[in-house]
Amino acid sequence: MSEKTIRYPWFKKEDTDAFFALFQNNLANFVIIAVTMLGLGFPAEIVFGKVIPGAAVAVIFGNLYYAYMANRLAKKENRTNVTALSYGISTPVMFVFLFGVLVPANTLTGDPELAWKIALAAAFISGLIEVLASFTGKWIQRHLPRAAMLGALAGVALAFIAGEMLFKTLEMPVVGLFVLAVILLGIVGKVSLPFKIPASLFAIIVGTILAFGLGYADVGAINEGLSNLGFYPLLPSIAVFEGFQYLFGTMIALLAVILPITIYNAVETMNNVEAMSAEGDSYDVRECQAVDGVGTMLGAVFGGMFPTTVYIASVGSKWMGAGRGYSILNAGVFALTAVFGVIAALSAIIPVAVVAPILVYVGISMVSSAFSTNDKKYYLAVSIAMLPYFANYLMTRFNGNHPEMIANLSEGIVPLGQGAMFTAIILGAITVFIIDHQFHKAAIFSFVAAVLSFVGLMHAPSLQFGAAVEFAIGYAVIGVFFGAYWLKDVRVGAAQKEKIKTEAA
Repeated sequence: MSEKTIRYPWFKKEDTDAFFALFQNNLANFVIIAVTMLGLGFPAEIVFGKVIPGAAVAVIFGNLYYAYMANRLAKKENRTNVTALSYGISTPVMFVFLFGVLVPANTLTGDPELAWKIALAAAFISGLIEVLASFTGKWIQRHLPRAAMLGALAGVALAFIAGEMLFKTLEMPVVGLFVLAVILLGIVGKVSLPFKIPASLFAIIVGTILAFGLGYADVGAINEGLSNLGFYPLLPSIAVFEGFQYLFGTMIALLAVILPITIYNAVETMNNVEAMSAEGDSYDVRECQAVDGVGTMLGAVFGGMFPTTVYIASVGSKWMGAGRGYSILNAGVFALTAVFGVIAALSAIIPVAVVAPILVYVGISMVSSAFSTNDKKYYLAVSIAMLPYFANYLMTRFNGNHPEMIANLSEGIVPLGQGAMFTAIILGAITVFIIDHQFHKAAIFSFVAAVLSFVGLMHAPSLQFGAAVEFAIGYAVIGVFFGAYWLKDVRVGAAQKEKIKTEAA
């Protein structure tokens, strides 16, 4: 008798909560992009007419493709509880492209439009590198311990998502605490809310009303946001190709920024795909990295200059019980908001403190998942992998304007925070291999860390030979140390085998 074919729904009520979580995450990035570029002197016609629509094209493409992948996985495994991967602009990479690519290009050329074109070329190259890197994704996934990868993500989630968003939540105490209570009651406690409205939607509606009613939000900001409404068509251009001649000319030094941050982005996607695998939805990491790369290149062709990635929020969406509908809805809404300039209006109307609690939940669910999906003996590895991102948080928030404050706390904060993703994964992996007494693997990862430190991918501000020599020496020393224990175990094992042979004879 043939197995009954399941019907994987296009949309279900659980998709609503996941949509608002994903939408506001993407929306926050779009708002930051707009505000930052306008503040740097870039004209509104480039920001709202080119950059926002181009970035939206990348988001639309990825969301639809990951909905397609979810449908394919559901049919393959004959089940309906498959969740599409969350996707959008990578927040850490976004800041690097804003201040590490766009600002230097603008400073050197003195021409905002030319700087934008150079940044487009940089984004296109970044996407191409990630597509090429996708061929190694499966191999890396097999050889990196889950505890190390999920521990690194948990560090990001706790510091930059749950922690940062909890701070934002409490900026409007009455509003923020109420919205947080709604999210915990509706999503964590699974309690039905009035009129059976999904928790996220209920929280946003009531929270926004409270914010304006209690005077936390400025009504005048709405008029400012509405002034940016208009029609901004999604059109490709040759601007990205015009930027190549400058990127590979006077701006060649930017490649030293693009390469490491792209590697970081590929690792971020790999980690988030692994996190979903731990929750039961196994996607091909190579295909996901390729999709992210293609989405980035497509966005650049349409005017967007920010690399995309699979989001850490994927696990939160899984926990919400979402399917593919939230991803499709996100694509459709972003198409409309980009074309008609709604993003600026929405960002003015909905206060950050209203949507922040949703991300608090997403961040904490990722931390919880990092522990619950690993054996108890690996909890130490998960914990140590989280630590570099505490340093990275302090570094990124305070080192620019108040470096003396960070230096007074500890001179180790900045180097620990530089290349935090690589440091977190390697320290977590070494800990796993020590727990399992696989000292040869601990030695290998130590030597890898030495190389990465020497070329500047870890513990250094830039990519160059001899970037962090002391750290390279330190990792090499512990590599030899672990290697000695491996040789000791080999000799002991050989002696035991010889003893067994002798006794048998």
